[in-house]
Amino acid sequence: MDAHHFSSLINDFKPGIFGALNEKKEELLRAGRTVYNLSVGTPDFQPASHVMKAMQEACGKAENYKYSLADLPELLKAVQYRYEKRFGVHVDTDEIMSVYGSQEAMAHIGMVFCDPGDVVLVPDPGYPMFEMSGIMARAQVRYYTIEEKNGYLPDLDSISMETLKRTKYMMVSYPLNPVCVCAPDEFYEKLIAFAKKHDIIIVHDNAYSDITFMEKPGRSFLSFEGAKDVGVEFYSLSKSYNLTGARISFVVGNKDIIRRFRLLRSQIDYGIFYPVQYAAIAALTGPDDFIEEQRRQYAARSRALCGGLRGIGWNVPDSQGTMFVWAKIPEGYGSSVDFCMKLMEKTGVIVTPGSAFGRGGEGYVRMALVVDERMIREIIRVLDESEMFRRPAS
Repeated sequence: MDAHHFSSLINDFKPGIFGALNEKKEELLRAGRTVYNLSVGTPDFQPASHVMKAMQEACGKAENYKYSLADLPELLKAVQYRYEKRFGVHVDTDEIMSVYGSQEAMAHIGMVFCDPGDVVLVPDPGYPMFEMSGIMARAQVRYYTIEEKNGYLPDLDSISMETLKRTKYMMVSYPLNPVCVCAPDEFYEKLIAFAKKHDIIIVHDNAYSDITFMEKPGRSFLSFEGAKDVGVEFYSLSKSYNLTGARISFVVGNKDIIRRFRLLRSQIDYGIFYPVQYAAIAALTGPDDFIEEQRRQYAARSRALCGGLRGIGWNVPDSQGTMFVWAKIPEGYGSSVDFCMKLMEKTGVIVTPGSAFGRGGEGYVRMALVVDERMIREIIRVLDESEMFRRPAS
């Protein structure tokens, strides 16, 4: 069929860089090459055994295969328990709603706020789904620049009044994928005051608060005074609990937003599969020593990768959080994509070009911490032997 049969929305979508990377990967594998895939953020850790057991037991009961239609009361209480225990935040049950992963929630939440012509503010560089949130709502997406020189924090005062008058909501996320930085407490205090002043809703993606490498543990946006007045937070079980395929996340915060978002979602789905809800209850209320152990392992991987790369001449700063590393490409390459393709051809190491995360990501690459320290040392050796990097003078 011709393009005129389809919507302008779908006609504007273009195949992403991940498809090109995958084609190159398959070509190398067919040639018998060893490939080291650091491009996709899929955790290599297993879910905790008590979580898998809860899922298995729930799958053995026929009644759990019916439409769920709503969140189990025990699930809402489990989220309450987790927020109190982990973040010191009390949330009421009408301030909580489950979703099929934060990706799905981002794709739909803009429809709750926006009419055509309204503005959505998203970071550049930033996670691509932030931008898609506005696009799916047929809103106008505007970008707030985050730069290394500013610690990858937005300069809120530089956003024009014309843009602010039309802005319905602003996507924010720290620790931020892909740039791997955490935000100080004073940033959130300023952000909440900014949102109140300009009547803007804040949508905070809290995917990595359990994977931080700073002295203080990661916090929830809702732990700051006034946060519930201005927005909501996505709290995902994908990375903390390694439940990526189960697709379970929560929207937590302002009850008016939750009520309207629940109304929207009631039109398009029938609730989270009961066995997934029971797995989430086990995760949120069970022992979580493994989360801290996992965080320590991610931190060790980050140190091994960043330190190892600096040792062979690639000046990569230490990551502050997330399961990624963000690095400026070495001099002499025309673009991030050029560098990624050259790196894959010469070494078999696959990383993601920063341009996949917006214009502000050009000149950088993102690497996922999805292999153990032994494999990281092997990758460093392979990169060093490629002679693509200059060892520092001894």
